[in-house]
Amino acid sequence: MVTLVRLGLLGGPNLISLGVLTLVVAGVLFYWVYDDAVGRGMDDAALWALGVGVLTLLTLVGGFLALGVSVYTRE
Repeated sequence: MVTLVRLGLLGGPNLISLGVLTLVVAGVLFYWVYDDAVGRGMDDAALWALGVGVLTLLTLVGGFLALGVSVYTRE
């Protein structure tokens, strides 16, 4: 375990950059879904955006699946 940490395979700048990238992707998807839903006059725009944003933070793949469902169910 100590050897892996010393080699930089666990944690460090790589893990921080992955976290920041995930936050940026979640924020962009949240904003895009919210803006699109408000533009279409949907009453539950905040719920769609919140669902996509939270799923993106929890699992990146889940966020993109939720985005696909959001796009598919647009009015």
